[in-house]
Amino acid sequence: MKRLLLIANPSASGFTGASLRDVEMILGEAFAVTTAWPIGPAESRQAAADAAAEGYSVVAAMGGDGVVHHVANGLAFTGTSLGVIPTGTTNVVARILGIPLKARAAAERLVSGHRRLISLAHIATESPLAARSEYAVFSLGMGLDADVVAVSDRRPASKYYFASAKFAGIAANQVIRNYHSRLATMTVECAGERVHAASVLVQVHDSYTYWGRLPLRFAADPGDGPTAMVVERLSVPVTLGLASRALLGGHFPKQKGAHVFHEFEKLIVHAEPASAFQADGELLGQADSVEITPAYDALSVIAPGRD
Repeated sequence: MKRLLLIANPSASGFTGASLRDVEMILGEAFAVTTAWPIGPAESRQAAADAAAEGYSVVAAMGGDGVVHHVANGLAFTGTSLGVIPTGTTNVVARILGIPLKARAAAERLVSGHRRLISLAHIATESPLAARSEYAVFSLGMGLDADVVAVSDRRPASKYYFASAKFAGIAANQVIRNYHSRLATMTVECAGERVHAASVLVQVHDSYTYWGRLPLRFAADPGDGPTAMVVERLSVPVTLGLASRALLGGHFPKQKGAHVFHEFEKLIVHAEPASAFQADGELLGQADSVEITPAYDALSVIAPGRD
């Protein structure tokens, strides 16, 4: 029988003991299931990497997008597949992959689902402290969205009750109080262009982000590669205009101070001073240089749909 490691995050907003028992029972019909309870991101990532090295067929992340992010980083470019049992607040990865948002239904789909490869975005950073290598499953950024994650992390309990409304409120507050007059402190190099930036947001897949359940689309045709939205200045009118276009389908005509790089092969951000950055809603620290490249077919996932 194939082996499955279930990595459980009991702090996820929708996690319950009853749902865990249901999931273990359903998965046990098709797999030899081992449940792990890692303490923190590093242990989740290491547990996933160890399971891949030991020949497990699947590592299933039961929790929110945070635990999915760290498990995916442990499984990238291995032969072990990622399964997702969503019990978080927004569950972006589950939405992108078409996985049911109820734990029991997601477990049933995992048993009957198909393996397929998806692309990730690779992040290589430099800082005075250390270099870092990281993969993003659905989004990453520097500037506004990293600051939103930082503020949200200081008040984690409210995320469970207000979810995307909380992120939207924090973002609006940041724009009004801190960004509308902030000068661009970053420089972005991509596709032979060099532009200044106050905020950089990259979508790896169409079209959800950790901002909420409404899809945000930076390009009319999502394609297979990442898409970056680079904004020189986040005034209130510019922010509202960009947000409305993203919600309406990603049709971005030329606009002064805003740039879209679609399906790029390399994007480099230089920050002076060093800027916070996030991936999949996880605040990862600060860096003065970040290189972002697509990692095609980097992760095997089990999801509804094609093989």
